[in-house]
Amino acid sequence: MKKVIKTFGYVLAVSSTLVLAGTASAQTSSGNNHSHGHSHDAKRSVYDGYFDDDQVKARLLSDWEGDWQSVYPYLVDGTLDPVMADKAKHGDKSAGEYRAYYDTGYKTDVDRITINGKKVTFFRGKEQVSGDYETDGHEILTYKKGNRGVRFIFRKTAGDDAAPQFIQFSDHIIAPEKADHYHLYWGNDRAALLNEVTNWPTYYPSNLNGKQIVEEMLAH
Repeated sequence: MKKVIKTFGYVLAVSSTLVLAGTASAQTSSGNNHSHGHSHDAKRSVYDGYFDDDQVKARLLSDWEGDWQSVYPYLVDGTLDPVMADKAKHGDKSAGEYRAYYDTGYKTDVDRITINGKKVTFFRGKEQVSGDYETDGHEILTYKKGNRGVRFIFRKTAGDDAAPQFIQFSDHIIAPEKADHYHLYWGNDRAALLNEVTNWPTYYPSNLNGKQIVEEMLAH
């Protein structure tokens, strides 16, 4: 396991549903997120990246615990074509243009990630590296479009040298809640990762097949 899992010139994720461009600016904030009436509309607003700083609350690594697969192979083999076609119906690009955009976004050769307690393991084919991670706060990013996102950051405290020093989760959720998918940035430079907004390898539970992932994406 001496071969290093690299950042691949890619890091990881912001919103798989938002067209993101440019450099993000960041600030740290914390707060609470308890909404009641109109909760569906409020959740949609947060998902789309519109929220107040005081809604953001610290999260534990357990929110992302599980066995996760990259969706990139499903884009490459055409499984996600219905998703691209649906985006074309509601967006400003053709299906082919969306496919190219998501090819850049989803691209990664880390095809599986497992998270169990403090341990995060990255699988790259038959190779794997692991590290133990502790929370390192969060950052609120503001994008050129005007919407925002939260990166929940964890720092390596033990494990393989090849495992990244930092991992940053983005999943459209801003307070403690189990993730149903996520985008993950990883690397050794905490600040540099915050500027990555074009490549966002995306992970769904490994027990879902391609059709089920398409259904999940279309539901959003």
